[in-house]
Amino acid sequence: MCGRFTLTLSAEAIKSYFDITDGLILQPHYNIAPSANVLVVRQLERHPREFAFMRWALVPSWLNETDITSHWINARAETIEEKPLFRQAFHQRRCLIVADGFFEWKLQGKIKQPIYIRKLDHSPIAFAGIWEHWQNKDGKTIESCAIITTVANALLKPIHGRMPVMLDQKDFALWLDNQNANPHDIKILLKPFSAKSLERYPVSLQVNKPSYDSKDCIKPLDKNKKTS
Repeated sequence: MCGRFTLTLSAEAIKSYFDITDGLILQPHYNIAPSANVLVVRQLERHPREFAFMRWALVPSWLNETDITSHWINARAETIEEKPLFRQAFHQRRCLIVADGFFEWKLQGKIKQPIYIRKLDHSPIAFAGIWEHWQNKDGKTIESCAIITTVANALLKPIHGRMPVMLDQKDFALWLDNQNANPHDIKILLKPFSAKSLERYPVSLQVNKPSYDSKDCIKPLDKNKKTS
């Protein structure tokens, strides 16, 4: 699964990577937790791709107002077309959820040790995502998203059995084409990211607190013992 991630890069770096010229204001976040507003890239019909901020916890359009606190932060790639909760969004509302690293936890005795994972070149990460638009009878709206997960690669497998789907730049156009893309071609993209392109290392237990948002969250515990 993916339960926490980071976005610390500059707005200019993000705009360049996703090839969007629109204005963008960002503050670095080192411990993004579910229900936070997160940055996504989407492409609406007959419009260029754009940035948007959405709640990270999917709220399907058909939910009753009393149910909108429900949290679906992840969707499994293997069953995303089978589950009514995700199926329509997968075919009609795919997006990229912007990050530059994420956390997983490894049980060490009685301690859940957070591990930080990022690309070796520290470039932006594009999680494969789906999004929804919810609106009640009074006009209140919520746009929300979930991260698609798949089986873990060799780097992540000793820590957790699953990982977020991370897309390459060359696949952005296909993923964001919600009108013309072949479903078979889309499903092929839902695979583990190359382990050779990632690094991992243990970080402070402070990450376990969702409210803790500091550079310390991504500082290696011991640089001499950093693993990759």
